[in-house]
Amino acid sequence: GVVLVAPELAEAAGGAACRIVVDAPHEAMLRVLPSLYPAPPRVPGIHPTAIIGRGASLGRDVAIGPYSVIGDGAVLGDGVTIGAHCTIGAGVPIGEGSWLADSVTLYSGAVIGRRVRLHAGVRVACDGFGYVQTPAPAEAGRGGIVHEKIPHVGRCVIEDDVEVGANSTLDRGSIDDTVIGAGTKIDNLVHVAHNVRIGRLCLIMAQVGIAGSVRIGDGCILAGQVGVSGHHTVGDGARLAAQAGVFGDIPAGETWSGYPARPHKEALRAHAALFKLAGMMRRIEKLLAREDA
Repeated sequence: GVVLVAPELAEAAGGAACRIVVDAPHEAMLRVLPSLYPAPPRVPGIHPTAIIGRGASLGRDVAIGPYSVIGDGAVLGDGVTIGAHCTIGAGVPIGEGSWLADSVTLYSGAVIGRRVRLHAGVRVACDGFGYVQTPAPAEAGRGGIVHEKIPHVGRCVIEDDVEVGANSTLDRGSIDDTVIGAGTKIDNLVHVAHNVRIGRLCLIMAQVGIAGSVRIGDGCILAGQVGVSGHHTVGDGARLAAQAGVFGDIPAGETWSGYPARPHKEALRAHAALFKLAGMMRRIEKLLAREDA
């Protein structure tokens, strides 16, 4: 019945008769929606089924849901909300105003900043995927090699105002830290490997996979299903289109796409040439058939 419209659409035909003209409709929605759909009231307190470890520190007005476990020496800041069935590892600090949905797991080695939002099933500071191939011991009675696990002793640091979507996994560093910069937003089903550094105010969309020791600058956008191979750098403000496969460094401020990823216009020309290939093959086959005749 009522729509928010930009000035250039105020007189457009069709649509709702009642129009509220604003310069930035999306920004206006930030004020309208909380009024129309108020959030449920937050009730501080500790559910009787929650387990609080020895030496854990709880700030003012924390809310801890059913069957959650707060490890020894963990530190929860003021106003922290912990959903049901969460596990907070020993010594993990969580900054004030942060919110964890149900079934979030923070391994020891996680560091959570202020006003962080972690959705259901998020896992933070898991071991990274790191192994060394070594000869199998003689007493094992078999030849070949074994995969020896590299201990992971680094942290996974999530800075202030980060949001991480459901079932995403952020590994801890092997020796150095994995770091997610302040204000970055990560979608569902994203994997961030060990020692990755993501800058401030980035947007990482669904099913992105970032391999170990990648550096991503400030203000970058990685669209759905982007894959970045290890030890590369994505410059500040770079944009990677959906399903881009990155096998090298990406310059700051540029838009790349395709597999392997190339500058976007170059990738579009390559795709256009590929789509012409079928027609060219038919013409070549006709020419060959004439020669055979």
